[in-house]
Amino acid sequence: QVQLVESGGGLVQPGGSLRLSCAASGIIFSINTMGWYRQAPGKERELVATITSAGITMYGDSVKARFTIARDNAKNAVALQMNSLKPEDTAVYYCRAGTPRGPYWGQGTQVTVSS
Repeated sequence: QVQLVESGGGLVQPGGSLRLSCAASGIIFSINTMGWYRQAPGKERELVATITSAGITMYGDSVKARFTIARDNAKNAVALQMNSLKPEDTAVYYCRAGTPRGPYWGQGTQVTVSS
């Protein structure tokens, strides 16, 4: 079992920044890729960014050049720095950890971009 706890969501104005954090505990040696996904009301969950244990990253098209994912393998944590936020970035953001037994998900943290 892997437990994921997210933090850092909130309300921010358009153009602002937020940093999300996710800490993993449990059977952490089995984690390979970690990442962030988001789900807006009435929409499907979508990829935001992922990072492998080797540091290889991948981003969704809508967040490239604005968001940065980083991983601290020693602390079993992953962070998402979000800059130049737009109203369309409003969603619940979920941390995900991939393991050979399947993915684990955090409980989600709300990000609202509004003036």
